[in-house]
Amino acid sequence: MKRRRYPAVAGYFYEADREQLIKRIEWSYNHPLGVGKLPVRDAPRDRRARLFIAPHAGYMYSGPVASHTYYHISLSGNPGTFIIAGPNHSGIGSMVATVIDYIWETPLGEVEVDSELAKAIARNSSFLDIDDIPHENEHSIEVQIPFLQHIFGSSFKIVPIAMAMQTIEAARDLANAIAKAVETLGRDVIYIASTDWSHYEPHEPTVKKDLEALSYVERLDPEGFYRYIIERNVTACGPGPTMVFIYLAKIWGYKRARIFKYATSGDVTGEKAWVVGYASATAVYE
Repeated sequence: MKRRRYPAVAGYFYEADREQLIKRIEWSYNHPLGVGKLPVRDAPRDRRARLFIAPHAGYMYSGPVASHTYYHISLSGNPGTFIIAGPNHSGIGSMVATVIDYIWETPLGEVEVDSELAKAIARNSSFLDIDDIPHENEHSIEVQIPFLQHIFGSSFKIVPIAMAMQTIEAARDLANAIAKAVETLGRDVIYIASTDWSHYEPHEPTVKKDLEALSYVERLDPEGFYRYIIERNVTACGPGPTMVFIYLAKIWGYKRARIFKYATSGDVTGEKAWVVGYASATAVYE
């Protein structure tokens, strides 16, 4: 019998009422900082689209930036499974953790965990454990799911991965484990790196630091990226998932990353004294 993971941040990061949540998601797409159009449904699967980055703050702050990622995911069609990696903000439980035999609930319905793929990734990894504790109250993965449900209903599965250990070694290991498991099982997947960028600094220095950090992502340079965020104290909360994105891009033959949109919370609210940065991105072959 599968266990249930109930929403931890419904009514806080996003609306707890189904209809109000749909309105908020559609508001995100139509916002001046959003992509400007609603997602496409029932698009044929384009297997060239496999890697994305999305933010994970409250929808009223980061939803417009996230809409760029999810609009392009909608264009790429449903792969069947989404691997969603985010930071473990609490730091409790295993340092890199997934779950099996779970159903995740949101106000938009239920999504099943792809246990077979999760176990295959764990078998191939030196760091990934099966541990539900890091996922109990973690929002970085949860907030991605309603955006996916808005497009695909419940016709997909997820592999949630929470990273408290966000080192180059852990990211490289996890990327290799994902690639091996996907190849072994013959799966079509989309990987989503969930991260926000600099936290609680004035708007202008935040933008400068974040765009420089993102330039390393664009060039698919994980070592340069990691060195830069350490040396310049870039307080991105998901460097580990981001480096997994980069390593997977290199394994799968992508040439660079494309940044769809970058903005800060100040661009949304007008309060620019202390902001958080948000970005949406994908990997491209050309």
